[in-house]
Amino acid sequence: MQRLRIMTGLLLTALLGPGFFSPVLAAAASPGMVRIPGGSYTPFYALKKGPVKLPAFELDAYPVSNADYLTFVRQHPRWRRDQVKPVFADRQYLLHWPDPLRILPEQAQQPVNYVSWFAARAYCQAQGKKLPTQDQWEFVARASESAADASADPRFRQRILDWYARPTPRELGSLGSTYRNVYGVYDMHGLLWEWVRDFNTVMVTGESREDSSFDRNLFCAGGALDGADPSYYASYMRYAFRSSLKGQYGLKNLGFRCAKEVTP
Repeated sequence: MQRLRIMTGLLLTALLGPGFFSPVLAAAASPGMVRIPGGSYTPFYALKKGPVKLPAFELDAYPVSNADYLTFVRQHPRWRRDQVKPVFADRQYLLHWPDPLRILPEQAQQPVNYVSWFAARAYCQAQGKKLPTQDQWEFVARASESAADASADPRFRQRILDWYARPTPRELGSLGSTYRNVYGVYDMHGLLWEWVRDFNTVMVTGESREDSSFDRNLFCAGGALDGADPSYYASYMRYAFRSSLKGQYGLKNLGFRCAKEVTP
């Protein structure tokens, strides 16, 4: 059956073009995940350094739901709201749950929020996965419903910026309530922001010689607009938001999904 799926995907690729193939790959991925083919892209912070190359990986088709996270908390009591250590989660951790081990029926298929980076990382590790890297997340976030790279599409860019401009709603939408991109991944934009594995590393490279030549203007709103293509402005906003975070923070508009490396 697996061989038949692969052969069918190759045939459809030949007939309909490579853009059709990404959703087909989802059938070969781990349950609940989508296989993302390898590729390269140039994030705004690397405009002077060239593209970033990524091998193939898998990404959750949806953000993690409250129901899934509740199952995790029941299996790992150290991550209960009333037992987690303050160093791993602040006072807002799972604030929206009525009790440490209970959620409201309408919350079940909503994305979990008010969850810290440490807790999100522990959840992914318990599933045999990891949080996606910034580059993995950004690579997939470029995709619209019809294009793997819609970063130059003004309508796609404006849709993202319009969402950023709106206040966080009182109640988050359900999983799958925004859009499904060309890979078969849902809710990359329009539902909530998401943790990534290396959320706070882009501002400091760790190499002083590199830091001395790093273009600091890219991290100023004016510099992002004047010194780089405006299509990067939405990316700039995400990096600026991530750089303001600490690992124990829990926010209403911040959730996560998991990723997995693909073994050749």
